[in-house]
Amino acid sequence: MPSAAELAWLIPVLPLVGACLSGLGLITFNRTVNRLRKPVAVLLLSCVGAAAVLSFAVLAEQLAGAGPREVLFDWASAGTFNLQMGFRVDALGAVMLSLVTTIALLVMVYSDGYMAHDKGYVRFFTYLALFSSSMLGLVISPNLLEIYVFWELVGMCSYLLVGFWYDRDGAANAAQKAFVVNRVGDFGLLLGILGLFWATGSFGFEEIGSRLSEAVAVGSLSNGVAVLLCLLVFMGPMAKSAQFPLHVWLPDAMEGPTPISALIHAATMVAAGVFLVARLQPVYAPFPAVQVVIAVIGTITLFLGASIALTQQDLKKGLAYSTVSQLGYMMLAMGCGAPVAGMFHLVTHAFFKAMLFLGSGSVIHAMEEVVGHEPVLAQDMRLMGGLRKHMPITAITFLIGCIAIAGIPPLAGFWSKDEILGQAFATYPLLWGMGFVTAGMTAFYMFRLYFLTFEGEFRGNDRAIAAQLLSAAGKASGGDDQHAHADHPHESAWQMTLPLAVLAVPSVLIGLLGTPWNSRFAGLLDPHEAAEMAEHFSWGEFLPLAGASVAISLTGIALAVTAYALRRIDLGQAVAARFPAVNAFLANKWYLDAINERLFVQGSRRLARQVLEVDAKVVDGVVNLTGLLTLGSGEGLKYFETGRAQFYALIVFGGVIALVVLFGAFG
Repeated sequence: MPSAAELAWLIPVLPLVGACLSGLGLITFNRTVNRLRKPVAVLLLSCVGAAAVLSFAVLAEQLAGAGPREVLFDWASAGTFNLQMGFRVDALGAVMLSLVTTIALLVMVYSDGYMAHDKGYVRFFTYLALFSSSMLGLVISPNLLEIYVFWELVGMCSYLLVGFWYDRDGAANAAQKAFVVNRVGDFGLLLGILGLFWATGSFGFEEIGSRLSEAVAVGSLSNGVAVLLCLLVFMGPMAKSAQFPLHVWLPDAMEGPTPISALIHAATMVAAGVFLVARLQPVYAPFPAVQVVIAVIGTITLFLGASIALTQQDLKKGLAYSTVSQLGYMMLAMGCGAPVAGMFHLVTHAFFKAMLFLGSGSVIHAMEEVVGHEPVLAQDMRLMGGLRKHMPITAITFLIGCIAIAGIPPLAGFWSKDEILGQAFATYPLLWGMGFVTAGMTAFYMFRLYFLTFEGEFRGNDRAIAAQLLSAAGKASGGDDQHAHADHPHESAWQMTLPLAVLAVPSVLIGLLGTPWNSRFAGLLDPHEAAEMAEHFSWGEFLPLAGASVAISLTGIALAVTAYALRRIDLGQAVAARFPAVNAFLANKWYLDAINERLFVQGSRRLARQVLEVDAKVVDGVVNLTGLLTLGSGEGLKYFETGRAQFYALIVFGGVIALVVLFGAFG
């Protein structure tokens, strides 16, 4: 009987087969397939579920001590050039396979309730299965070229999912923005891959790392060129994992259905960049300059995301900027040479952030019953409040997620974030300071989200606030029927609450697998590092850093309780009055969207208009002049075509005389 590792190629293939069947059905028998909503959903859930079972079997083999396994076949060859494809299974891949399939399966169950009344239900499930297949293919890819193929497939699927409601201008624009920004990063990634192949003759991770270092050591390649190639490859993860300054697409991508936010923007697509950097550690590790750049960009990103999240009123966008910030922590770990810590935070963050996004979807789904389907109203926390008594399961799981991401022990976020801060303190103390301050900001803005949404009095029936929000968004009020659906929201159906309850368990417990004195997670990914961690662990070093981290998180929570639960101070108004420039800076998202709009969007349009003028006046002018000359010369020459031999002889004689005179004059 073949082992699970030998059957790992089926993990991306199973969801792909399901997606192809339902997709072909939609193309050929659209009405019939759309009526078969539940059977199609069961088929796709079964495909992803089977992939999840295989993934956990692969993980069990790795836990039992199975080594890495790579199966390759010749895909293309010409002379000495030989390109291989296949699949690779190791501890890092097994963790990612299990994570992606688990989150994908829970999101699909959740989507059965969230998208129940959507006319694109079958299309949505098809996209989910296709996206899951692409991400799983990326995880098991054995080399950079195959990763690039699945990387682009993931980008295509994200475009389809973010723009799923393509009849909404916001969703269509967000999908285009995500696509364009990711193309910028992917162009750098492609250049880097080709450059590394030129320098090393290989697409394999370990081979590139060893050959690149060897080329620099013997002088056949300069250190600067090697660093440049590494940074070009890093542009791909910068865009995919929303690192500054290519992070601008992720908050706008919240225009897609909320299950997409949980799948793409918490656990899979944005995690692909962090995963690729972890895969490329053999390439990056010999070059300290590359590590410093990654760490600095991660630090800027974590602070930027947290600072902007402080002022957000849209529930999903608050969580989106939180995701940007947490991805910055992961990149900081990678830059500090601690990929295990970064991957551990990726895993813990995937569970509690997926739970938070699905919880926000539960809230929005319920709010739509009160305020209608206008996102400006259904997602704005100024119309929420007091939802805990109406939605207890959603409220409890959301609170668990807030405690986990704030870094309060013993929940998952504490162990992974503290490990990153510990590594940063030992490597780059200045960057640790930024991460430390951001930990307090994270606790504050997450509990701000919780209190504004679930505590206090319900504000969903306040028509004055609703009219004000619609007016600010440039939309007309829908009248009484806009708010006549229900007096208050109620708890979501079991398809939506069950995934929340399931995700709450790892959000609380999974961090215990990474305790620094006995890290089972590190033991799986890197036994040597786990042994070193256990050997060098010191309570005298751990307790002060961990205590400081918990203290600043508790300070942030206390400030949020004072401002938004006890309402002793109106913090937003106080900050806006005392520091108007800072408040405007954060509310306008560091003006980065405005800079991009003016520099790139308007700049490219201005350039396009200038090119159009050159085309109209110069290129068209040359073409038209050529045509006129041809027409004029043809009109003139037609009179010489008389058909008389005497006339032609006269022309020849005249030509001979002209040549004689010409040669005589210059001879």
